[in-house]
Amino acid sequence: MDMKQLQTFLTAAETLSFTQTAQRLDYAQSSITAQIKTLEQELGVILFERLGKRIVLTEEGNRLQQYAQKMLELDRAMKKAMSNEQEQVVLKVGAQESQCVYRLPSILQQFQQAHPQVKIIFKPVHTTEIARELLQAGKLDVAFITDTYQETSMLQRERLIQEQLVFVSAPKDIRQPLSAQQLSTETMLLTETGCSYRNHLEAQLQQGGVLPLQMIEFASIEAIKQCVIAGLGITFLPKMVVEQELKSGRLVEIPSSLSLAPIYTDIAWHKDKHMQPCLQDFIAMAKHSYQTFGD
Repeated sequence: MDMKQLQTFLTAAETLSFTQTAQRLDYAQSSITAQIKTLEQELGVILFERLGKRIVLTEEGNRLQQYAQKMLELDRAMKKAMSNEQEQVVLKVGAQESQCVYRLPSILQQFQQAHPQVKIIFKPVHTTEIARELLQAGKLDVAFITDTYQETSMLQRERLIQEQLVFVSAPKDIRQPLSAQQLSTETMLLTETGCSYRNHLEAQLQQGGVLPLQMIEFASIEAIKQCVIAGLGITFLPKMVVEQELKSGRLVEIPSSLSLAPIYTDIAWHKDKHMQPCLQDFIAMAKHSYQTFGD
């Protein structure tokens, strides 16, 4: 059976007239009769009793009427869900807090102007491993990965920018260039465990057998900055998140002799991902915007 036959059956069940059904659906009456006969043969039941010039639903016809209505409703819902014009498209994006707050707002504004029907959902992505897992599971469409470079065989990755990471402190706390040994006497205010650049710093210090005097963990970069400004310690962050405070003099950059591998921000998606036009546009806008960030 197909949806056309079910629609014909439901119309006939409503009108109880093959003539009126043919007129309403703009079919020949012989076509209506043939469709109902085919449906009866497929189901192995009689759907209508012919009482002279009248037809009436049988008990089996009454049962089919209930199911046919549900099947046609489901068919309409399915077609609506598959149509981008009818159903809102969702774009799932992964990124670190620093990217979400300081880099992505201008990209999102541009994208929403071009694609107002697309809903964007953000998920936290702190490391390459998390991004790879979420992209491979289909839980993200695209991710901004801020980390040291790691091979990701199943992902398509494009380099956006090299991030400059800096130590900063309150201006009243003037310091000499930091070495790993000097960091052992400092109180460090850091992002949450798992953050890529925190992992990078900790790995470097552990190799030298050095740990800061005290480490205080924050969930918010803004909270870290305010506490450093208050003189509670020093921090290690991407320069983009402290540029305004450095320009205003509320924070100062501390030179460092530590040799740390470079951190990059890449944009990535699964190699087998179906690239909807809106996703292609989002990637293109992001790549163009990050070029201006590097100027």
